[in-house]
Amino acid sequence: MPAAPQSRSTTAAFLDGVRAAGRSVMGFVLIGTYVGISALAHDFGFSVWWVMASTVLVWAGPAQVILVSSLGTGAASLEVALAVCLSSARLLPLVVSLLPMMRQPETRTRQLLLPAHLTAVSMWIECLRLLPAVPRENRIAFANGLGLAFMMLAHLGTVIGFYLASLLPPLLTAGMLFITPMSFLISTTRNCRLLMDWLALGLGIVVGPLLVWQQVGLDILWTGLGAGSAAYAVHRLREALK
Repeated sequence: MPAAPQSRSTTAAFLDGVRAAGRSVMGFVLIGTYVGISALAHDFGFSVWWVMASTVLVWAGPAQVILVSSLGTGAASLEVALAVCLSSARLLPLVVSLLPMMRQPETRTRQLLLPAHLTAVSMWIECLRLLPAVPRENRIAFANGLGLAFMMLAHLGTVIGFYLASLLPPLLTAGMLFITPMSFLISTTRNCRLLMDWLALGLGIVVGPLLVWQQVGLDILWTGLGAGSAAYAVHRLREALK
């Protein structure tokens, strides 16, 4: 049996999370993504401080693209808020799956508020990979360090993209926004362990484009619910037949 990981102080665990973010490829992905988001916001006339504030409050790249493009084209505020909320709802299952890895019997709800807010796809992927090797009592501090460091890297990309916006060709800006979904796909594939994981991923890759082609509304939501539920049903059936 491997030795249990040694417990560390809260500050040391937080700094471990910061260092993990600096070594993660997700950090570079976030920089590239937010260069694209910031250049888009610059073209619509938003300030760099507005973009950085939206990053802190929303902390979801696709939702920020919706926010920027919708407000920039004059959409009603209520409609924009609804669209951003619907886009960000995809992160709820990530929070639900991640917080039990941090919770202890004595953990207070308020201690989980910051890691819950910081849970984006990038942090979720890295936490699934790294948290099992972190002592449970240090996991909240580690996740906070990881998430906040990712946010700082996103701000770095924001500043770079905003002040280079006039020099970036539109095709390059769009390509940088495409880095995020491709990196998530590759990282999710790397983290697949069970047949259920592979099945959910494969079904999602097939079902998602079909729903887009058929112009089904909320295609991402229905893809996740359908592919994930089908994969889970197959998993339960296999377990029952054993």
